[in-house]
Amino acid sequence: MSHTNEPVSRWRSVWRQLPLLVGLLVLWLLLWDHIDALSIVTGVVLAIAVTRLLYLPPVLLSGRFNPWRGLLLGLRMMLDVVYASLQVAVLAIWPWWKPMNSIIAVQLHTRSDLVTTLTAEAISVVPGTVVVDIDRERGLLYLHALGTRTQADIDKTRRQVLGTEERIVLAIGTHEQAEVVRAERRARRTGVGHEASGSHDSNGGTR
Repeated sequence: MSHTNEPVSRWRSVWRQLPLLVGLLVLWLLLWDHIDALSIVTGVVLAIAVTRLLYLPPVLLSGRFNPWRGLLLGLRMMLDVVYASLQVAVLAIWPWWKPMNSIIAVQLHTRSDLVTTLTAEAISVVPGTVVVDIDRERGLLYLHALGTRTQADIDKTRRQVLGTEERIVLAIGTHEQAEVVRAERRARRTGVGHEASGSHDSNGGTR
């Protein structure tokens, strides 16, 4: 997917940072456990100071949210968590199970910091997988996966990660990112494209 480097105006930058400022203010108010004028003012001042003095790359929001895709993303997340929890519980009490885990590298479709972060969080929430490192520049996720004994298990884990990323992009990604995801899905269905797992073997999922 393309990554644009268009100049961002000051007001547009402030608008994009607004959710972060509001989040920091809410966190500050929760820490004090009450709301008054002084706590709100100090919260606003601290939120601005944190975002200015402790600089981090700005979180670029797409300004798009698809409610239907967001609902599907939430339902699929709940299903994955329930299924993985049962699977891990069974493995934990299965007396003949011998652990065989892997560190797997997954090449994401997008370089969006927001999508990458949400994908990493979504993968780590599901029992049995946890993201151990992120290569932001190359869009690579390194995750520890439980019970990956064969190459087929590793490929399945990669497809699950990419599927999660696709659902996030379709829910909150830009129109361009969503179109790319749809095109890749159509290509896979028609056999023109290639399976995500096969295309990333060169990146080296390792066991």
